[in-house]
Amino acid sequence: MKLITRDTDYAARALCQIARNENRITSVHELVDELKMPRPFLRKILQILNKAGLLKSFRGKNGGFILALPPGKIYLVDLIRIFQGPLKLNECVFNKHLCPDTNACILRQKINGIEKHVFSQLKSINITSLM
Repeated sequence: MKLITRDTDYAARALCQIARNENRITSVHELVDELKMPRPFLRKILQILNKAGLLKSFRGKNGGFILALPPGKIYLVDLIRIFQGPLKLNECVFNKHLCPDTNACILRQKINGIEKHVFSQLKSINITSLM
């Protein structure tokens, strides 16, 4: 199980690089060169971040991206939700279908506690703290 997928990792790295450039428009070409990421994959990540409202895009010869929010307001948990969906470590380790008694299951209660702890830690990580 991966807590952070490649998409989320690339998104965080791209946002950090764009944030370092402050309010200067950062081109895709510049990001590809600096981050050594495949261009088509990076463009897809940037388009998703733009659609999610974390980036602003500019078209044309001097086009590219800037942050739509301050880097301190963009959290790793936001990126996980965008690229991976809700944070769930495991639905149930018994059977292939969800147990009908999840509220009384001791293992499920322990996993819920772990998820809450992981989530609280991830909520404290923002783009500023990653730069």
